[in-house]
Amino acid sequence: MSVLKAKDLRNLSVSELDEKKKAVEKELFELRQKKVTGQLDKPHRFKLLRHEIARLNTVRQEKAKKNV
Repeated sequence: MSVLKAKDLRNLSVSELDEKKKAVEKELFELRQKKVTGQLDKPHRFKLLRHEIARLNTVRQEKAKKNV
């Protein structure tokens, strides 16, 4: 999964943002599972995925405030 830029995310609808966030959270969960079992080969992905989730939340909030 490539790094998503905030300006690219702003073109997505709220439902698409929610779907992307759910997919990223699932990937983060799977990374945690690999870490526990000792199969983790890319520990840097934790930080990247947490930043992705933050970006998605930020854009989602911007859209919510714009609609109010």
